Amino acid sequence: MAGKGTKNNQQNTQGDAQTEQAVQTKPLDFDVRIHSIKPNESIKGTASVNINGAFAIRGVKIIEGSNGLFVSMPSYKVGNEYKDICFPITPECRKQLNDAVLGAYEQALTQSQNSMAKHHEMQQAPEGQAMDMTGM
Repeated sequence: MAGKGTKNNQQNTQGDAQTEQAVQTKPLDFDVRIHSIKPNESIKGTASVNINGAFAIRGVKIIEGSNGLFVSMPSYKVGNEYKDICFPITPECRKQLNDAVLGAYEQALTQSQNSMAKHHEMQQAPEGQAMDMTGM
């Protein structure tokens, strides 16, 4: 019976290694939703991220640091330091997550700015003409 258990352990170890390798090579799909945009504050925005339609992260922050924008994961305070509640383990995953969140933020910021510009254009009537204020 001891020999049989050893064989199963070897198979499980090989299976675990294969699963770990498969997880590392499988591309991740990040669905990012930007919830707020505050370009004039140090926390530029907040987001939620769904990974492969199977894991959700809420409370992701986009922050302006001394080296530019960065992504801050949900965290809790212990003494004088903060500990992330969840976080990417590999550098590749961290880069993919950061790129996805910052890309979505930049896109949302651009859309917001374009929307504001169009709204501003609609409020300005050509000289000598009355503005249409219906629906406002």
